[in-house]
Amino acid sequence: MTGLTLLLVLQTVTAGQPAVQAPSARSLNDYPFAVGERFDYDAKLGLLKLGTGYMEVTGIDTLRGVETFRFEFGLEGGGLGFTINDRIESWTTTADLISLRLYKELAERKKVRKRTYEIFPDSGHYREVEKDIVRPTPKEPLDDTAFFYFMRVTPLVVGKTYRYNRYFQDEKNPLIVKVEKRERLKLPDGRKVDCLVLQPVIGDKGMFAKRANARVWLTDDARRIPVQIRSRFPFGTITLKLKKMVLPDGASSTSN
Repeated sequence: MTGLTLLLVLQTVTAGQPAVQAPSARSLNDYPFAVGERFDYDAKLGLLKLGTGYMEVTGIDTLRGVETFRFEFGLEGGGLGFTINDRIESWTTTADLISLRLYKELAERKKVRKRTYEIFPDSGHYREVEKDIVRPTPKEPLDDTAFFYFMRVTPLVVGKTYRYNRYFQDEKNPLIVKVEKRERLKLPDGRKVDCLVLQPVIGDKGMFAKRANARVWLTDDARRIPVQIRSRFPFGTITLKLKKMVLPDGASSTSN
């Protein structure tokens, strides 16, 4: 039996978790985001200005014959003897936000790590390119960035906790989203809006790890705009606060 065959045989669903259906196939017009949407953030470490962050729908690509969104997330800054310059790109199907490729370039404290993951949902495996390692993946996998956009199109009810066996690295399942409450925050144009306060958990490493105690504030409306993100890193808690947004319909606003 080959190593790949063995990995596929060993693929399992986390015990005790309900099966989760993939979202129904959508057209591009069904999403609250589109190519050109961009959110820019001020990043703070506690009360100190750290740098900037951004989140963007950068394009529509074709990957292995499938139409995909290309998403990008970045965080850049430094202070008090450390620097951070992270960039993540994600390619997910436009029909159902299933992950096909993930690229991470993480530069923190002068240490640079690059990782490329080619994800094959139909075959039930993914490959970590730099290490040439093959491991099993769930049927409808999501990566870190795809999970964020998945939350923007998924019905969420205050007080409920949702679990999904869909993270592309199966050992990190389940993905967890706890909808804690509503809070009012300001958009860059000064308007106050109701936001859902989410506590997402993905595995034990990264921005949404359990120990990161992360929170995400999404507007409680059809757009689900990410107004604020907070996560605990080894060197302190970083808060990203929305300062500028460019929306698919051409609307934009910037905070003073």
